[in-house]
Amino acid sequence: MKGGRKHLKRAAQEQNLTLGDGQSIMQVVSLRGSNLIEVMDAQREKSLALFPAKFQKSMWIKRGSFVVVDESGKEKVLESGSKVACIVSQVLFHEQVRLLRKSPEWPEAFKLSDWEGSVQKHTREAAAEAEAEKNDSSDDDGLPPLEANPNRVKPAELQSDSGSDTDSC
Repeated sequence: MKGGRKHLKRAAQEQNLTLGDGQSIMQVVSLRGSNLIEVMDAQREKSLALFPAKFQKSMWIKRGSFVVVDESGKEKVLESGSKVACIVSQVLFHEQVRLLRKSPEWPEAFKLSDWEGSVQKHTREAAAEAEAEKNDSSDDDGLPPLEANPNRVKPAELQSDSGSDTDSC
C-alpha cells in the first residue's frame, strides 16, 4: 500500500478533529472532474480545490459534503494565475460533522446549512412516498382498461378433427 493511503482509514474514523494553521472547513459545491472540486468557505466565496489521488477509490464526496482544506498559500497561488487555490486534506463524514457542529471550530455560516435541511427533507419525502404507496396499492391506478390491438393478426383457431367426424362416411 502506498505511503499516502497507509493511515487514511484510521484518520477518517478519528472523532476528535483539530484544525491546524491555514486549514478551514469548506462545503463542496460541485465536482469538476479530474480531481478538481469547487468548494465554498464560510464567507460564501467559491474556489477550486484539488482532491488528492490518495483519496481516490477509498473516499467519495458529493455535493453538500464537508471537507477540511489546506489554504495556507491561497493568496500567493491566486496571484500567480493558478485557478486551484487549495488542497483537500481530509473528508468529513456524517458523524464527524455532527460532532464538529457542536464545537466552536465549526463556521457559523454552516450552522444551519442546506446540508442538514436536505437530509431532513429527504427523510420526510421518503416517508411520504412510502405512505402514499401503502395507501394507493390498487392494481388499476385509475387507468382505463387496455383494449385489444387491432393491428395484430389474430392466430387462426385450430379445429379439432375428432369432434367433426359426423360428416364423413
